[in-house]
Amino acid sequence: MGERVIVLGAGVAGLTAAHELIERGFEVTVYERRDIAGGKARSFPATITRMDPEGRLTREGSCLPAEHGFRFFPGFYRHVFDTMTRIPLSDGSGRHVINNRHDTQTLLLLQHDPGKPIIYPTQLWRLNALRTWRPRIMGPHLFRTNAGMSVADVWFFTRLVLRLLKSCPERRFAEYESQGWWEFSQAGHRDERYQGVMRAMTRLLVAARADELSVRTGGYIMLALGRAIVNWRGHRPKVLNGPTNKAWITPWCEYLEHKDVKFEFNTSVEGLRMSDGRIDEVIVSRNGQTCHDKAPWYVAALPFESMKKIVDECPGLEQADEQLGGLKDLKDRWMNGIMIYLRKDQKLVHGHTIYIDSPWALTSISQAAFWPGYDLADISKRQVRGILSIDISNWDDDGELIKKPAKECSSEEVFTEVCDQIRRHLEGTPYDGLFKPENIYGWCLDPDIRHPNPTHEFNLEPLLINTPCSWKSRPPAVTAVKNLFLAGDYVRTYTDLATMEAANESARRAVNGILKGSGSREKPCQVWPLAESLVLAPFRWLDRRSLRASASAEAWDWARRQLAELEQKEL
Repeated sequence: MGERVIVLGAGVAGLTAAHELIERGFEVTVYERRDIAGGKARSFPATITRMDPEGRLTREGSCLPAEHGFRFFPGFYRHVFDTMTRIPLSDGSGRHVINNRHDTQTLLLLQHDPGKPIIYPTQLWRLNALRTWRPRIMGPHLFRTNAGMSVADVWFFTRLVLRLLKSCPERRFAEYESQGWWEFSQAGHRDERYQGVMRAMTRLLVAARADELSVRTGGYIMLALGRAIVNWRGHRPKVLNGPTNKAWITPWCEYLEHKDVKFEFNTSVEGLRMSDGRIDEVIVSRNGQTCHDKAPWYVAALPFESMKKIVDECPGLEQADEQLGGLKDLKDRWMNGIMIYLRKDQKLVHGHTIYIDSPWALTSISQAAFWPGYDLADISKRQVRGILSIDISNWDDDGELIKKPAKECSSEEVFTEVCDQIRRHLEGTPYDGLFKPENIYGWCLDPDIRHPNPTHEFNLEPLLINTPCSWKSRPPAVTAVKNLFLAGDYVRTYTDLATMEAANESARRAVNGILKGSGSREKPCQVWPLAESLVLAPFRWLDRRSLRASASAEAWDWARRQLAELEQKEL
């Protein structure tokens, strides 16, 4: 066994770091404050809130699953899928976690007016029959007709997309990083239907809001989503075929423990101590007792709000690496889930549903439709047969029924308002019977939301959002502190969005830093940029020449440095 590494946090980033390190001969200890791994990707037994006919609330423990938010694996993911291919299942089948994925087939957009459901395929070229070819290839026409966008709006947006596609990577940093998506799309100067579509386009990303997102992040993630839809060899967006921990996290931990990774659960990271530009030890607490641990190398795979606190309380960190001070300038938002348990399963479509006009920016998926072999009725003693998993992406605007923001609402009020917003979208559609009160068994709001509200600290896991110019405030995985490396969805990556993919990629970059710093001869972890269209490569070459001639030397040099950092190269 090689040198020891301490990994702080057992979310996707921490587990990825432990995986890559243990397979390269390092000794690994992982500290995690919860009693289970998975971080924001975890699932757990639900505590279900129910309302009796007299309006009294009861809370009951259950074996039914709950999640921080539904899992979504877009077509452009590569890092997470590569890791999944290397996690064996323990059932003796010879299969791996990668086999626990399930394709989605359709995307449903619902709106108040005109109220007609808009259904799109998640991949154009995988046809069930020849007769489906025409309506799929005519997607832009259907989008214009059903979404209510004018011909002028569709043509205007098409030109924006082409502009992004033809732009060189340097322009994305020199120009688009400082520009907001709302400004770039000129949504503020167009009608409400156009604005609704711009919001809907970012909704599945969850970690994004159209009125706050940078063009560089939002534009190119959405292009990656679109390219996966039209790519002949690409794959459909996927979900897991069971609750996240059962289908992914638990087999992962079992594999790592088999490889001798040591997990220390129920252990909180209290701080770091350093001297001479190096971390000397980590301070952790368990059951009210504080202890210290030392290792040659440290990977901080903590949420950025936790890392920000550690930097604040250890001044030497910011002195050693001024980029760590930029954490205080990053913005986060509440983006959490609520699970609604149904007596009868009535799925909407075989995929995700976006409620375009919902003030709280709701997106949902029918979990039971993707969990074959996971008998909800048997688990619940025939009480529950369906689960609608709903992500709430806007906690700051007033609801339609309860006239206050979600973050100021009780659990009951959040449930009541979510049901009302969904019912308004289902009215007049074939799905309007889904949310009848008699069909609802109960609900489980993400336990990260703590009451009383509103106080920021009562959401234990807010999510980073990529605002314009925020790249400069985000640190790379390799810090100036000689033995400290960062892994998390806030770290600079090709993915550049607070997702499982970014967390995984950042951990690979952190491990590569340790390999280089330790002089290891092990093969570095692979990282992949977002795919680009080869057909448009000549246009990007021309755009690079145009930018080089027009941009200031400072802007050009800065953009080149960012790209070199991502490519793990020296200029």
